[in-house]
Amino acid sequence: MNEALLRELVPAVIGVLVRRGAGFAAAEDAVQDALVEAVRLWPDEPPRDPKGWLVTVAWRKFLDAARADTSRQHREIRVEAEPVPGPGEAVDDTLRLYFLCAHPSLSPASAVALTLRAVGGLTTRQIAQAYLVPEATMAQRISRAKRTVSDVRFDQPGDAATVLRVLYLVFNEGYSGDVDLAAEAIRLTRQLAAMTDHEEVAGLLALMLLHHARRPARTGPDGRLVPLAEQDRGLWDTRMIAEGVEILQAALARDRLGEFQAQAAVAALHADARTAEETDWVQIVEWYDELVRLTGSPVARLNRAVAVGEADGPRAGLAALAELDPALPRRTAAAAYLHERAGDEGAAARLYAEAARSAPSLPERDHLTRQAARLNARLRDRR
Repeated sequence: MNEALLRELVPAVIGVLVRRGAGFAAAEDAVQDALVEAVRLWPDEPPRDPKGWLVTVAWRKFLDAARADTSRQHREIRVEAEPVPGPGEAVDDTLRLYFLCAHPSLSPASAVALTLRAVGGLTTRQIAQAYLVPEATMAQRISRAKRTVSDVRFDQPGDAATVLRVLYLVFNEGYSGDVDLAAEAIRLTRQLAAMTDHEEVAGLLALMLLHHARRPARTGPDGRLVPLAEQDRGLWDTRMIAEGVEILQAALARDRLGEFQAQAAVAALHADARTAEETDWVQIVEWYDELVRLTGSPVARLNRAVAVGEADGPRAGLAALAELDPALPRRTAAAAYLHERAGDEGAAARLYAEAARSAPSLPERDHLTRQAARLNARLRDRR
């Protein structure tokens, strides 16, 4: 059973059903039912034309559901003749599905779930496992999302920036259960890049590849978080880095800079340094200047302050940090790091402990707690 092939075919088959008159929610349900049949039958009798087979079975599922739905007997449903098995239509509606699933009326969480279901071809159970929520909760979230977009015209223009943000959210969720969401986000972004000539799609793909290349070094054997400066760079995936850099360079050559290209440029500079000490922090500050200009993002300003601390010294970094909202997530952790670099270990220890109490994840909390304990132990030894 080729599960990867099934997942790649899902959006195209949904698109065929929608163009034949099915509503989006009904089409998506019918395709999921067809996938169940494929899992049951394909190992014994694999079809010559997988897409045509799925279209045929999904359309039958849709017709069966429509006929059984007595509450809609008075509603006209445009039903075309049932297709015979054979080659599926050549039209690819995947790009339209991306835009539909990233509709502005949806919350980010709902858009991500719907994208994984309709475009990624994942089951509700797989998505629930990845997000560590009960399957029933995820099913409700997906059902609400489908109802929200049920009346949206399938051919209306979408917002590419929203689609990219949804994919970036998927990537940042990491992985759990039997679905690696970071790898899934890369797969979907590759798919999108193959369909559309958009430099920011390329920028996002490059960013994902450059970050994902460092993944093997991000945690130690005991599961502890390993900061970038302490990572074993021999564990980085050099092929993935080379691919990311090549994609980024081609995007930057078009001279239409966007935020994902700028972020990828920062990641590329980190990847290019053989050691942490060789990092070109001056260029990184320049790229963060571009990112702040493009987005005004407080997170970009925070990262810029840390980069300034590396390029121009910790006091300069603390001065840049002082301009930011004290409530900004991870600001306290950045202040702790810069205070330690400046030699103020007492303040750094207090700030590390404070940052740990509001850390967004358990690995990050444990890392910050260990940093505080390390400095406190050093201070006690000096007394």
